[in-house]
Amino acid sequence: MSDFINDFWNIYVVVLVIASLLFCAFIILSNRASRPKGGVVELHGHQWDETLAEWNNPLPRWWVWLFWMTIAFAIVYLIAYPGLGRFGGQLNWTSANAYEREVAAADAKVAPLFERYAQMDIKLIAADPEARAMGERLFLNNCAQCHGTDARGSRGFPNLTDSDWLYGGDPETIKASITDGRNAMMPAFSSMIDGEQLRDVVHYVRSLSGLTVDSMRQQRGKAVFAANCAACHGAEAHGNPVMGAPSLADSTWLYGSTEAIITQTVSRGRNGHMPAHGDLLGDDKIRLVTAYVWGLSNNATGAH
Repeated sequence: MSDFINDFWNIYVVVLVIASLLFCAFIILSNRASRPKGGVVELHGHQWDETLAEWNNPLPRWWVWLFWMTIAFAIVYLIAYPGLGRFGGQLNWTSANAYEREVAAADAKVAPLFERYAQMDIKLIAADPEARAMGERLFLNNCAQCHGTDARGSRGFPNLTDSDWLYGGDPETIKASITDGRNAMMPAFSSMIDGEQLRDVVHYVRSLSGLTVDSMRQQRGKAVFAANCAACHGAEAHGNPVMGAPSLADSTWLYGSTEAIITQTVSRGRNGHMPAHGDLLGDDKIRLVTAYVWGLSNNATGAH
C-alpha cells in the first residue's frame, strides 16, 4: 500500500473495503425476517416448473450470527493489521518486518553450523564432506536456477565444473564473483565495422578454435580482430581474466560457436549479468558455496 503514488488510490481502497463491509451488513438486515405466529410462511411469489416455489423462510439464526461474527472479525483485523489503504494497523505489522524477524531467528539458530568454517581455508572446506553438503544445498537454492543443478550451465551461463574461467578459478576470485556479482562488458560493433568486416572477423574467430572457415575471410579478419578485439581478448585471443574477456582460442563457448551466434555476439554485444549474493547470503554461507564451486573443478573429495 505504501507504493500508492497519489491519494486517489488510497481513498479508493479505503472506500471499497468499507463499502464491502456495509454491503454485507445490508444483506443481513435486508433479509431479516421472523417466522409469523402460527407457523404459516408466505410465498415470495416466485414459482418455477409448476410446483417449485420460493417460501419466505427466515435465515437460520446460527447462520446470521456467524455472518455478523465474520464482519466483526474483519473490522478488528483492519484495526490491527494493514488493509485500509496506507493505514498500517495498530500493531504496526508488515510482511517485510515479519520476514526479517524470521530470517534473523533462522540465522541465529544455524549460526553455529557456519561459524566452525568461518576461519577455515576454503580448500579445506571443500574437502570436508559436511561442509561440501551444506555448500551444495546453498548452491541448489541460490545458483542452480542459472547454472543448473549439476553446475554445468547452459547457453549464456558458465559451466562451473570445468577449468575454463572468465575471471579466474581461484577461491578468492570465485568468492568475489558470488559476493559482488559480475557484469559483462562485450560492446556491440555493428556501428564500428561494416558487414564484410563483420563476416571476416567472425571467420577469424572461428578459426582460432579449429572450426571450418573461409581462408580468405580468415586472413582479412585477423586485421579486423587486431584493430577492434585484441584490446580485451589479447593479441593471441587468450582472453583477459581481469576484464572477464573469454579466451577465443579454445573449444569453450558461452553462447555457442556457430557463425550466426558469433555474428550476433560481435554485432550486438553481450550484457550477461551475474547478480551479487553478498547481502542475501552473508560471508559465512558464501564461503561454503565458494568451497563447493571450487571443488567441482578441482577434484575435491566427493566433488562431482
